[in-house]
Amino acid sequence: MGQTDKQFGGFLRMLIARMKNVIEEKDPDKARKLLEEILSDLQNTLED
Repeated sequence: MGQTDKQFGGFLRMLIARMKNVIEEKDPDKARKLLEEILSDLQNTLED
């Protein structure tokens, strides 16, 4: 089942917010962990 435009927009807003958190993170190790979590979630989304 596909996403509606509204659902896709919500997904993008969530992804943008999480990426902003990475940019704002001062600790490089924490920033890397946040990026790894985002990548994992994106991979899982593709596999579902």
